[in-house]
Amino acid sequence: MATGSQKKQPRRRSTRQRRAILNVLRQTKSHPTADWVYEQVKQEIPNISLGTVYRNLKLLRDLGEIMEISFGSAQSHFDGNPNPHYHFHCLDCNRILDVDIPVRHELEQEVRDHHGWEVHRHRVEFYGRCDKCSRQREE
Repeated sequence: MATGSQKKQPRRRSTRQRRAILNVLRQTKSHPTADWVYEQVKQEIPNISLGTVYRNLKLLRDLGEIMEISFGSAQSHFDGNPNPHYHFHCLDCNRILDVDIPVRHELEQEVRDHHGWEVHRHRVEFYGRCDKCSRQREE
């Protein structure tokens, strides 16, 4: 029996909605917004609400199943690959692409050594023009 002084634990059981959201994110490399995820999941679960998608994205992020990417814009993007990796943001078409180079964990130690700070993780983002946009500009 739970007492009033015990903290309620967040629900972590897998739900159909959560599995569908995770499946959509794991099957795309496009780093979509919550609205895009909602439209995709809605095809499988027509009565799902946008609020349910937002809540489950937050929970999946908190559980370490997905990554939330914010570039300072109004909308976050989501990545089905929770493993540490870098991203490239095209300033022309706004696509977010994975950068296929090893994560340099030694940067964390360099910051610790230089500043004495406690570093838990780091994030590196690259900005520029993707190959598709570069070709279009040349034409």
